[in-house]
Amino acid sequence: MDVDPIRLEVFHHLLAAVCEESGALLQRTAISPNIRERRDFSCALFDGEGRLIAQAAHIPVHLGSAAESVRAVVRELPLRDGDVALLNDPYAGGTHLPDLTMVRPIFVNANDTAPSFFAVNRAHHADIGGAVPGSMGVAADLIAEGLVLPPIKLRTAAGLDTQVLRLIRANVRGAAERMVDLQAQEASLRLAETRIRELVAQQGLAATVAYCRHLMDYSERIVRTVLRGIPDGEYRAHDTMDDDGLGNGPFTIDLRLRKRRGGLSFDFRGSDPQAAGGINANRSIVLAACVYVLRCLCPGRLPTNEGLFRRLTVQTTPGTLVDPLSPAPVAGGNVETSQRLVDVVLQAFAAALPDVIPADSAGTMSNVTLGNAAFAFYETLPGGAGGGPRSPGTSAVQTHMTNTRNTPVEEMEQRYPVHLRKLTVRRGSGGRGRHRGGDGVVKEIELEASAQVSLFADRHVRAPAGRDGGKAGKSGRAFVEREGRRRRVPAKGSLPLHAGDVLVIETPGGGGWGRG
Repeated sequence: MDVDPIRLEVFHHLLAAVCEESGALLQRTAISPNIRERRDFSCALFDGEGRLIAQAAHIPVHLGSAAESVRAVVRELPLRDGDVALLNDPYAGGTHLPDLTMVRPIFVNANDTAPSFFAVNRAHHADIGGAVPGSMGVAADLIAEGLVLPPIKLRTAAGLDTQVLRLIRANVRGAAERMVDLQAQEASLRLAETRIRELVAQQGLAATVAYCRHLMDYSERIVRTVLRGIPDGEYRAHDTMDDDGLGNGPFTIDLRLRKRRGGLSFDFRGSDPQAAGGINANRSIVLAACVYVLRCLCPGRLPTNEGLFRRLTVQTTPGTLVDPLSPAPVAGGNVETSQRLVDVVLQAFAAALPDVIPADSAGTMSNVTLGNAAFAFYETLPGGAGGGPRSPGTSAVQTHMTNTRNTPVEEMEQRYPVHLRKLTVRRGSGGRGRHRGGDGVVKEIELEASAQVSLFADRHVRAPAGRDGGKAGKSGRAFVEREGRRRRVPAKGSLPLHAGDVLVIETPGGGGWGRG
């Protein structure tokens, strides 16, 4: 089939619009602040072979990792029209346990034996069980982190499997909220299926499938063009995670980046063995970090699809921090180690593209959870972006592998027994340089009832580095204030707090770029 460039552009926007619209429905119909307000979710479309054909501009850490969910569902479940699969197992297609992934196969014709497309969404639920409220505490194994769901069918043509829902309800905090959010995810997939069926009815199945393939080929051609601007060679980089929350560390991520003949090889086989605490990141997260950085080097309007992946390979060693073996805990791999992976990949690219790559950003999502038997609250806090070759870093912003928003003060105080005493920019926390790093934030949360509080953060020891002579940003800090006295608490861990106690979090600033 000849490729009509105008039609190619139309298909690009139609497919992207399906993901955006299904994401908008998920956001509007969910009731947890983490999904509705912070928008901690992603929506994507895959073809019948499990190749990404479109993804909305939602959460970068989900870029690349969702494909493994589709493969796991196809591998483990016989699929029929009307099925909806659910999973979160990091060793069977998931990332970390709070991220519940739904996969809906789309059978275009009634007599099809295999789906032509898959609609997928992934949403971070505020609790999925485990030892601490919010399911983001430091644990010694996966089981302690929460309820593990291998690929299972939540729905078939016969209807919803209520036994699966009973199992989930019995193992999570704030079960009513979880149930509504799951319904919102289902509604999002139904809408995506409807829109794909409408597209096929209008354009024809053969043309739709062909233009999905053409879009992948187009993205690959653009990536190949971008790679021609990167000198061939090997570039080394490494950085560390402060600790694993169980007294071990630091942990090194080591990268050999090889650029050869229009391809990239990311070799992480020199990284440290897997950690006892939950900073381990599975291979799909490693792939997502590599693709994210490559995507940042490409034009902004480039379609996000399988074509981004064709020019790169990722090498890891099983049993390491970046390729753990079950049942190693992984709660922080998706949110913390993913950020360090980006730092390392950018550092490697900086050797080849010194006038393009910015300094380190905050390098942590500064995860906070609090709750008790009745409720669970989760959020990530922004920090400072690294200064770049052309401009200073942005202050108080979510960077790199997260793209979530701030939890509104009114929402927090209305829904939960807390009072937000302060939320402000952490002035002076960005690193100095020709282009200064962005500042982090200071957030002070006063509890109005007893609750278990968990922190999962990094960059509290080694600060975000500057680039090209710029200075490092300030590292993060956390305190508990009780009766006017403050004591510092670790970046990773859980502790009981009582009414009147105040949790104080200072997030890192970004590194500066260039000598000032």
